[in-house]
Amino acid sequence: MPIMIADPERLRRLDLAFFQDRSNTNSTTTRDAMTLEDLLPPNLRGPTTTITRIAAGLSGAGVYRVDAAGESFVLKVAAESEGEGDWRKTLHIQRLAADAGLAPRIVHVDEPRRAVLTAFVADRSFGAFYRDPRTHEAAVAELGRTVRRIHALPIPEGALARDARAFLLQIWGESMAGFALPGFARDAVERLLAEAPPAPEGAPVLGHNDLNPSNLVYDGASIVVLDWAAAGPNDGFYDLAVLSVFLRMDEGTCLRLLSAYHDQPLAALPDRFTYTRRLAAALAGTMQLHLARQMKHAGATGADTLESTPSLGEFYQRMATGALKIGTADGQWAFGLTLLKASLAY
Repeated sequence: MPIMIADPERLRRLDLAFFQDRSNTNSTTTRDAMTLEDLLPPNLRGPTTTITRIAAGLSGAGVYRVDAAGESFVLKVAAESEGEGDWRKTLHIQRLAADAGLAPRIVHVDEPRRAVLTAFVADRSFGAFYRDPRTHEAAVAELGRTVRRIHALPIPEGALARDARAFLLQIWGESMAGFALPGFARDAVERLLAEAPPAPEGAPVLGHNDLNPSNLVYDGASIVVLDWAAAGPNDGFYDLAVLSVFLRMDEGTCLRLLSAYHDQPLAALPDRFTYTRRLAAALAGTMQLHLARQMKHAGATGADTLESTPSLGEFYQRMATGALKIGTADGQWAFGLTLLKASLAY
């Protein structure tokens, strides 16, 4: 899933060749493997070392699994288009998170080539932890506590602030102009942008800003968070709102999530949270439509209506069966409309 609040300039530099299903792993060629092996510390290089591509993200960074010396690691190599300053800021935040046990341990950094090697964290399935009725409440509470720990990290000097509403306004004006969209999709965004947001309830915190489930790993005891590229100062409700959207939380579950986050029971959802939840869904949906357009999707033909657009749960089911696939123009288009439908429903 894409970054929720990216640097606008980074969004313009998207390399669409990198968009692919994360489950489609391809071993590198011998030449690539040797090049990548040079990024490893000397004790992890050798004839038994294997390097396999496992993912590539919005920025174009390459992500690889490394098996060496009887252990597994993850190697992330920044895209050439990523600015050195942005990369260093992200690395600093990633170090803070790793030192706090919120991100995988950093094993090695090759600063000249902007590569970071981290420990591989075996996922005991956050999805199963969250969906299982026997552990669901524990998962919700752990999510709230994890977000609280993220927001307790110090905001580094010079960290780029992330304003979800401003970013939505920008991408809506720059990327969606002239793109044929269903009426309900336009309504979802334009109504939100016309509404005055409730006042913030506190000072900005260091947010992760992309807490979709694909960035959550459950190791059997706690939640470890991946991909800190979008981290930066933000409203504290944004991370919580993103979780509530992608995990399809009902009102009661949202209330328990926020109660765990605040470490005290809440009687009602704050207005700022309910607004931010709609904002998070609208921004995520608009970014998916942007990607669909970049992939040459033709836009609306009249067949896409609010009624014909699947709910988020139905969309996930279609993904599971292979009927829809993220990383294709049709998949991004369908995902975008689904998220905008969800924004209208909140």
